[in-house]
Amino acid sequence: MNKLPLPLSGVRILDFSRMLAGPFCTAILADAGADVIKVEGPEGDDARHFAPKLGGESAYFMLINRNKRSLTLDLKNEDDRRVAHELAQNSDIVVENFRPGVTRRLGIDYETLSGLNPRLVYASISGFGQEGPLAHRAAYDIIAQGMSGMMSVNGSAGAEPTRVGESLGDLVAGLQAVWSILAALHGRDRDGRGQHLDIAMMDSMFSLMITALSQYLFAGTVPGRIGNAHPISAPLDTFAADDGHLIIAVANDNLFRRLAATIGQPGLSQDSRFATDAARKTNEAELKTIIESWTRERSVDNAVEILEAATVPASPILSIDQVVASDHAKARGLVTTAHHVTVGSIPVVTQPVRFLGSVAPVVRAAPALGQHNAEILQELGRSING
Repeated sequence: MNKLPLPLSGVRILDFSRMLAGPFCTAILADAGADVIKVEGPEGDDARHFAPKLGGESAYFMLINRNKRSLTLDLKNEDDRRVAHELAQNSDIVVENFRPGVTRRLGIDYETLSGLNPRLVYASISGFGQEGPLAHRAAYDIIAQGMSGMMSVNGSAGAEPTRVGESLGDLVAGLQAVWSILAALHGRDRDGRGQHLDIAMMDSMFSLMITALSQYLFAGTVPGRIGNAHPISAPLDTFAADDGHLIIAVANDNLFRRLAATIGQPGLSQDSRFATDAARKTNEAELKTIIESWTRERSVDNAVEILEAATVPASPILSIDQVVASDHAKARGLVTTAHHVTVGSIPVVTQPVRFLGSVAPVVRAAPALGQHNAEILQELGRSING
C-alpha cells in the first residue's frame, strides 16, 4: 500500500516567533510536513545564544528548530518588511510570540497581514493574551507557572512553591497553538477565511489545573503542596527502596487488592483504613510506611519487576541519560541524528507522534542563521541584494 504524504505537506508557515513557545509549536507543525520559514532579525533568535554550544551553535536552539528554513529580515527596514508582506501573501499560517502591540509597530500584525491575505491563520502566543488587564506584561515560563496556580501545588509540604523542572508554560502554550492552528485551518477550508488565534501562557497553564480546580470549584478546598503524592488518590507516590526510589501508582480498589497481595499483606484490602480510595488517602502516611517496609528490603529493579509481574503499575525513576539509553527510546526512535550545515552530525529529538499511513519524515537539522536567504528570496523572484 502506497504511503500518503505527511498531513501538512504543502502548508507554508511564516514563523516570527523566538525562544520556546512559538518555535516549539512550529517545530511540531514542521514535523508534520509544513514548510516553516523562520524569520529572524540580523542578530538571530535569542535562543541561539544559549549554552551549551556545539561548534558555536546552541544545542537548545537546534533541538527546537529542526525542519525549518531560516531567513534574516530587519523588520524595521522598509524593504525587508515588504519581503515579509510578500511571504505572508503566499503563506497559510503566521506564528508570533511578541508582546501585544509589537507586531503593529513592526507592520506584521494580524490586521495588516490579513488585509494582504484574508485566508491567513494568525497565531499570537503571549504571556497573558492580547486583551485583559495583564496583556501588556512580559512573561517567562516561571511567571506563567506562578500566576496560574501551578507552583502553589508543586513541591513538598512546608517547602517553598516549586517550578516544574521543564518550561511547561512555554511548551503547553505551544501545544495549544498547534491544535488551535489545525482547527482554524479546517475552518478556513470550510468557510474560506482565516482568523486570529489568541494563546496565553497563563491560560494554557491554568487549563492544566484539573485536579486542583475540581477540589476548589466543587468543594471549596484550596489544595497545597504534597510532594509526589496524588492529591486525591492513594497510593500514588514515590517509595524508598534499598538503592533508590520507585513509583507505585494504584488508583482503584482492584489494583490495591493486587498490591496488598503482592507485598504479602492481602488483609490490607479488607482493613477499613485502606478498603477504599478515600480511606487510603485519609490514612496515606500509615499506608506508605507499610508499603515501604516491603520496598526497602528490595532494590528498585527487583521491586518493579515483582510489581509489574502482578500487573501493579510501577516504575523506576530514570535520569535523562538512562532514558536516552533505554530500549524503549531506541525502539521508538526518540532521538536520531541529522546533518547540520556548520556543525556536522548532531542529535535531534524526534516527534513522538507517528503518522503510520504516511511517508516517514526526513528529519533536517535546525538551520544556521540566514542559511536559506537566497533560496527563499529566489522563490519570491528577488535576489539576495533586493
